[in-house]
Amino acid sequence: MLFITLTSLPSFLYFPEGSLVPSLLPRTVPLKQWIIQVIVLVAGSLLNNWAFAYKVPLPILIVFRSAGLPVSLLFGFVFLKRRYGVIQTLSVAIVSLGVIFAALSGTDVTSSGLQLTRTPEELQLYLTGIAMLTGSLICTATLGLYQEKTYTKYGPVWREGLFYTHLLSLPSFVFLGSDIKQGLLSLSKGNAGWLPYIVLLANLVSQSACVAGVNRLSSQVSQVSTNIALTVRKAISLCLSVWWFGNAWNYQLGSGAAMVFFGSLLYTTCK
Repeated sequence: MLFITLTSLPSFLYFPEGSLVPSLLPRTVPLKQWIIQVIVLVAGSLLNNWAFAYKVPLPILIVFRSAGLPVSLLFGFVFLKRRYGVIQTLSVAIVSLGVIFAALSGTDVTSSGLQLTRTPEELQLYLTGIAMLTGSLICTATLGLYQEKTYTKYGPVWREGLFYTHLLSLPSFVFLGSDIKQGLLSLSKGNAGWLPYIVLLANLVSQSACVAGVNRLSSQVSQVSTNIALTVRKAISLCLSVWWFGNAWNYQLGSGAAMVFFGSLLYTTCK
């Protein structure tokens, strides 16, 4: 958040005539609109991140988040009164089933050597994490719907949206100060030298480019089309995470991931 805010700030500053103190450029979108989006964004992000603490493995988290596509379609049907064809509905059903298969595969997937459904307590943790991911999905779909309405009304001002949503999100991290401090201190542990900092910088740059691309895309197309692109990206991330981090893989998880990917591609054939 801070990195993107600082790198975007110069584009929104100007010096009023006769003043040495810079001011923010006038906004195209009322501040209230960005505040509402920030509340939904922060809630969704926190729920998604907290799911890690409830023993939800990374591959399942990625595939489960891919359900943003059917949720977006549902929101479009309910709130925007849109109608979808047979192929669109079929592709959504495939993606939804893929997400369910992946979520149920938690009975065989381990995280840090822990069998998720070995005991009732572990099953409760897993289901709590799934509930958090569901809440995150709803927040994400709501945010996409609100963004689409905002850009339709005020134009594709995605740079303004990128800056203000990240700027206004910064106060929420006051409550996460200890976690952030612990994360930064962990970089200096071990004998890796500057490597962790280089990896962190590379991650910041890549994430900034990704976030900027998503914001620009969401200002040009509908939230459903944006979710198509994000779903394909997440399917690729799933395969990379399984390979890179050595996460457990089983037939059910593989089938779920394949269905998510295929369903997303099928949707792109719709006119």
